[in-house]
Amino acid sequence: MKLFYIRKSCPELLYTDFEIKKNFLKVEKQIIHNIIKMSTFEEGNVASHSLRDLSIKVVKIDDDAFSSTGSNVQIEMEAPQLLPQNKSVIPEVWLPVNAIRNIPQEERIIGLVSYMQHRHLLFDGENIQSIVLRIELLGERRLQNLKPPITMRFSAAHMDNGNQTQLTCHYFDEYEWAWKKDGCETQNEQNDIVCNCNHTTAFAVLLIRAPISEAHWKILSYISYIGCGLSAFFSALSIIMYVYTRKHKMDYSIAIHTSLSGALLLLNTAFLLSEWAATVTPEWVCECVAALMHYSLLCCFTWMAIEAIHLYVLLIKVFNTYYKYYLLKLSIAGWGIPGLIVATSLGMKDFKQFYGVNQVSMSDSNQTAQICWITDDAFFYSVNLSYFAIIFIFNSCILMAVASKICQMKHVLKNYSKFKNGNGDPDRFSASCKSGLTLLGLTCLMGTTWGLAFLGSGYVNYPILYLFCILNSLQGFLIFLWILISTKKQRKLEMEDKLSSTPGRTSGTKSE
Repeated sequence: MKLFYIRKSCPELLYTDFEIKKNFLKVEKQIIHNIIKMSTFEEGNVASHSLRDLSIKVVKIDDDAFSSTGSNVQIEMEAPQLLPQNKSVIPEVWLPVNAIRNIPQEERIIGLVSYMQHRHLLFDGENIQSIVLRIELLGERRLQNLKPPITMRFSAAHMDNGNQTQLTCHYFDEYEWAWKKDGCETQNEQNDIVCNCNHTTAFAVLLIRAPISEAHWKILSYISYIGCGLSAFFSALSIIMYVYTRKHKMDYSIAIHTSLSGALLLLNTAFLLSEWAATVTPEWVCECVAALMHYSLLCCFTWMAIEAIHLYVLLIKVFNTYYKYYLLKLSIAGWGIPGLIVATSLGMKDFKQFYGVNQVSMSDSNQTAQICWITDDAFFYSVNLSYFAIIFIFNSCILMAVASKICQMKHVLKNYSKFKNGNGDPDRFSASCKSGLTLLGLTCLMGTTWGLAFLGSGYVNYPILYLFCILNSLQGFLIFLWILISTKKQRKLEMEDKLSSTPGRTSGTKSE
């Protein structure tokens, strides 16, 4: 009663503080085992205890119970009733006979716990659709690797299941303080959810996002690996080309494109290593790969914003705008801001681990795929989605300003075409307009492709997934082509400037 009084007195503190919630669950479990230990069986072999927020039924199984099962491999047990007027929410439970028979008769005491409310069992915003049923044995004995497994039948009549979600059986891991589903199989029948689990702990039916099917996962994996390999190859070529031609007078645009290629090279390399790193024994390897992939992803977003900034600066350079240490400042922002975010996330490792092995389940099989990535969904969406949304809004504002500037430049270009002998330079002005339009298209392309990933977030949308994988696989190749074309154009302009500034040719022209 004191424990429940504490929860009632400080509900928000209990539900929001991670450490307090863990300590509460530890004390609650100990109280449950104390009740199981002190239960007396006056009538039959059952003792019931109804508390404020949970009910406990303690059952003592003697040898006579096995004889009544006959050839059945499971023995049926009745879970405690929380609401007698609504018995349909209470699951039916069957325990394997062999596992129970091996326990000495004096210790063959099992406690079934039904929770009236389960908010203190939510750690990452889970959506629990059933009651939480806990199965405990006397002396904190645990049943593991059960064959046949424990069977629980939950009624699905009151459960909310959408088109993009599914109901899945989970158990509560009291070591990692999270709801997991390994060791539990889910069978969806007409009006029931049947859970088959091979161990004893707390169980519930959770509503989760519909996972991807195994066939689509394999196809998308092939597209992603081949595309990321090609993108990494062409991104590396872009960097090599920039290093080789850097002795020439390079435009800032090529340097920015090369930096974006470097971010893509890091992202593609980390992605190609993510599945392998998940199988490596030292956990820090997977954590480093996940952190590197997160860092490179944020770098791609940041350099995408820098592309938009440079697009605006490129167009107003007609008015001789100059920024001291321009490329250095952009580089510090492009590589530094993501570094601060990832470093802060790694610094919170003692509080919560954000990087590690992330499991992806298949909807049509019990297989799972493991990759090194962000393990906390709330952290993933709050950081990445917010970061990208800010950049997307920022880019949209700049693109609208650039579009207005381009319209003005076209109007001015028409006026300049009437005065061929004037002070203006319509050819260079036209080239600026074409460069602005090309960079505008490139920036829109990058923003659109990354936006597809967030457009399909929260549910499985196969057309968007395929489109995202294909378009982003071409990104490194397209940037390589653009750098190649830009370099050739710049060399051509340099040759024209040298020829036009040759003294002999200038004097010959004058004499003519």
